[in-house]
Parts: sequence; C-alpha cells; structure tokens
Amino acid sequence: MLRTKKKIDEIFQGVIDENRSEDKKFLIAGTETSATAIEWALSLLLNHPDILKKARAEIDAMVGKDHLADEPDLSKLPYLQNIINETLRLFPPAPLLLPLESSKDCTIGGFHIERGTMLLVNAWAIHRDPNVWDDPTSFKPERFEGRENEAYKLLPFGIGRRSCPGAGFANRVVGLALATLIQCFEWERIGEEFVDMSEGQGITVPKAKPLQAMCRARERMINVLSEL
Repeated sequence: MLRTKKKIDEIFQGVIDENRSEDKKFLIAGTETSATAIEWALSLLLNHPDILKKARAEIDAMVGKDHLADEPDLSKLPYLQNIINETLRLFPPAPLLLPLESSKDCTIGGFHIERGTMLLVNAWAIHRDPNVWDDPTSFKPERFEGRENEAYKLLPFGIGRRSCPGAGFANRVVGLALATLIQCFEWERIGEEFVDMSEGQGITVPKAKPLQAMCRARERMINVLSEL
C-alpha cells in the first residue's frame, strides 16, 4: 500500500512539474513575442508620424481622457488593429512559425512531400510576396480597411487547427499596450534620422538595434497617470 501511494505521489508530482514547465514555456513565448511586436509597431509609428497622429486621434475620440484604454475599448479602435496587423505582416515575431510534420505523402506547389517530413512555413516571405500583397514592403495600415480578404492572407500565428492558441490573447496584450502608449505619451525620434528597422538574429527576430525614443506625458492624461 505504501509503495503504491508513493508511486501515485510520484506520478502526480511528475504531472505537476510538467504542467509548470509548459506554463513557463507559454509565458516566455507569449511575453517575448508580444514585447517584440510592440517594439516593432512603435518603431514603425515613429517613422510614420502621420499614421501615429491618426491612431492617436482615434483613441482620443473613442476612449477619451478619463480612463486608460481597456479591453472593451479595443473593438472601437479598428485603425489601431490595422496598425497591429500591418506590423505583424512586415515583422512577424515568429517568421518561420512552428515546425509541423506531414502526416502523409502529398504534393504542394509541384513539390513531393513525404510522410514524416518536417515542414516550416515562411510567414515572413509570404507577407512580403508581391504576388500576394500590393506594395508589400511599405507600411500601410490602410490596406486592411474594409478588406476582410486581406486578413485571410495574414498568418503571423499560423492558420487552421495548428494555429497558435494564444493569438487572441497576444492581440489583446499588444493592442492594450500600444493603445496606452499612444494615449498617454507624445512620442518622437531622438534625432531627425529614421529609426533603424534592421532585423537582428533570433527565433523571434528582434530589432538589430533596440528602440530608443523620446516621450513625455500628454497634458490631457496627467490626471489619470497621477492616480496610477
């Protein structure tokens, strides 16, 4: 009986340790990719002040100055979502998505894929394909306005049954963080030169040079910020 109980305890402890490990992986993956996406988005906005101004006007009109942007406000900020979509198109945090394995022999694009082959989807290349996107290397959030079909070509989180389970959560995190940064602060580049948009090395493709920018609290948000 004691041996059985000990064995059961070991099994349960193993399950707990495994779950903790998986939770840690999800936490690290979710925070790093979201932080990377926010840094790319803010860098793009600093290089396109007219787009930043338009996003701020939308937030001021739909959220106001009496409270910080909250999750229910995101549905009222379509232009902000377009900015996020365009950022994820140009700089998907995981450009090769997650590796998959073919379950059977198949032919894709004229190439024979054997069962058991590891497959990598190059989202970065698809998002910049001129046969798929108009002016693919330019930052144009307006390309998503009133064009639901454009969203179906966007796959920073994969697509179908094997897509990232945290896509909705990531969109909310990035949306809330970016909305708050725009709502509460005036942002400027350090100098007249554009922010360097070179890509660094890594699974999540960070910026080669971390973003440096100047910001100051907006006067209209001083009361809200002072209460934090």
